[in-house]
Amino acid sequence: MPQPILVPILGDQLTRNLASLRGRTQDDTVILMMEVWDEATYVKHHKQKIALIFSAMRHFAAELREAGWTVDYIKLTDADNSGSFTGEVARAIGRYDPRAVHVVEASEWRVHQMQDEWPDKFVCDVEILPDDRFLCSHAEFEAWAEGRKHLTMEYFYREMRKKTGFLMRGDGKPVGGEWNLDKENRQPPKDSMDPPARPKFEPDEITREVIELVEGQFGNHFGSLEHFEWPVTRAQAEEAADAFFAERIEKFGPYQDAMVHGSDDLYHSMLSTSINLGLLDLLELCERAQQAYEEDNAPLNSVEGFIRQIIGWREYVRGFYWHFMPELESRNALNAQRALPQFYWTGETDMRCMADSIRSTRENAHAHHIQRLMVLGNFALLAGINPRDVQDWFLAVYADAYDWVELPNVVGMILYADGGKLATKPYAASGNYINKMSDYCKQCRYSVSKKTGEGACPFNPLYWHFMDRNRDQLESNHRIGRIYSTWDRMGEEKRREYLDSAENFLDSLQPASKGWARYT
Repeated sequence: MPQPILVPILGDQLTRNLASLRGRTQDDTVILMMEVWDEATYVKHHKQKIALIFSAMRHFAAELREAGWTVDYIKLTDADNSGSFTGEVARAIGRYDPRAVHVVEASEWRVHQMQDEWPDKFVCDVEILPDDRFLCSHAEFEAWAEGRKHLTMEYFYREMRKKTGFLMRGDGKPVGGEWNLDKENRQPPKDSMDPPARPKFEPDEITREVIELVEGQFGNHFGSLEHFEWPVTRAQAEEAADAFFAERIEKFGPYQDAMVHGSDDLYHSMLSTSINLGLLDLLELCERAQQAYEEDNAPLNSVEGFIRQIIGWREYVRGFYWHFMPELESRNALNAQRALPQFYWTGETDMRCMADSIRSTRENAHAHHIQRLMVLGNFALLAGINPRDVQDWFLAVYADAYDWVELPNVVGMILYADGGKLATKPYAASGNYINKMSDYCKQCRYSVSKKTGEGACPFNPLYWHFMDRNRDQLESNHRIGRIYSTWDRMGEEKRREYLDSAENFLDSLQPASKGWARYT
């Protein structure tokens, strides 16, 4: 093949509808796919996360080869593996003498910085193409953000609705008359709930080989591979999507914030891993959701909630990430300095909500968004955990976590470490919220009704400790400022009980050992 085009495909770009492949012919293209050490180890990713990405990559490479493409696939254990994207692209240029490299921009700042160096490092032309799998380009988000004091997701979401036409009437107004039906999607769990099991996929020979590789090379990483059941091909991902639209979308909306001990999936779509890998098309998913509403197979609040998560929240956090990087990763507006507690890794805590959320995380590399935000994240916020520790943990432990989506959620949504650029208030809550939205508190060693002292739910005193120590930064916030009137009315003795209870609990926390999230 005389001087082909070299097309590197990254692990989260597993679609034939990639800008770098579009318009290419099989007789003048070499596709390069790489398992590299740098990506597997820049944090100590959950074993299932590494296995998922490598297995999906190997399956995609096999599909491309079967379709007639030339694929140069570099495995992690190849003797001459350079360990980095740049090193592998350089070696491939030496092998094929391509006339150009065409690559789609990386989703993460760190990798994109590497790509920006390639034109100066390599002897052939390098073209870095925009990732048009997203609906909103970088330039479009910047234009939307320009001049705005607050980058409120709700207004961005409305623009995406107008752009795509999803759930829109002919007069430019939303179907049903309201843009956001989130108020209808906050039902607590009911005893009568009986969610169907999501499809689980038995590992085939390729996946079993990858699992063996991961256990051998990353045995000291967090998580279990005992129940690896994620979709690793487009066909499996579509089967998972079929099951969601057939069996769970009807109740997806009302119970999307509910939490039930030992029930990890409930009515959630469980499609985020496939979406972030590139195995599923966003517009197709939204079209199917809209069709479910139009055919009376799902209520508007469920469909609107699903579409909002994809074209609203997902697109928004990506734009937010690129708008504020690289400064975003070092933000710590509330000066939180406490080390991450050891129990985030072990799950050994008497707080039933925390223990169950960590168990699901360890077993599945997954916990749903309210467990992440209002249990695991809420505790980190209230306890004043250092944002970098929390970032590393969330990035390492979840199979759908990539820096572009994890970082804005942790820094902005969970920890308010950006000073309110993403969220209009800190998502701080006492045990009452967890009690309302879950069954966790019923059999917990701690009493959610007890506010202070021995046996009190730790979230209760921690909530007031958080409010008190951050009063200077938060009291002027119009959404929570009146909370301080309640605090002041308690009287000095009651306030002291809350603060002492919180400090006694915080003093009991064992910090995580060094090297859990990153190699030292």
